[in-house]
Amino acid sequence: MPAEDLVDVKFRLYDGSDIGPFRYSATSTVDMLKQRIVSDWPKGKTVVPKAVNEVKLISSGKILDNSKTVGQCQVPFGEVAGGGGGVIVMHVVIQPSLAKTKTEKKIDDSPRKIVCSCSIL
Repeated sequence: MPAEDLVDVKFRLYDGSDIGPFRYSATSTVDMLKQRIVSDWPKGKTVVPKAVNEVKLISSGKILDNSKTVGQCQVPFGEVAGGGGGVIVMHVVIQPSLAKTKTEKKIDDSPRKIVCSCSIL
């Protein structure tokens, strides 16, 4: 594979630490990058992704779509990395699934009886 088809990417976590850098093919999808992040997540972090769908990747201020390839996203990458040859830094955001947070927060929706003990003089 020619060197120009490869991109070096590292992932910046919420606490400023990094995973990588890793070298990816231009045909690698964002979903593949997310799978790598979940499998290589450092031990001992307070926030841990449970699944790939909880990971959001941000590059050049944009959330990257899972179906996009590194090559399709490379235009802003080249500008950020100084025209190639540099390591691309993607920011990692962990967003727990809504189903989990809804079940963890039990809300009492039962009707309440309001009793008023007002006295009129």
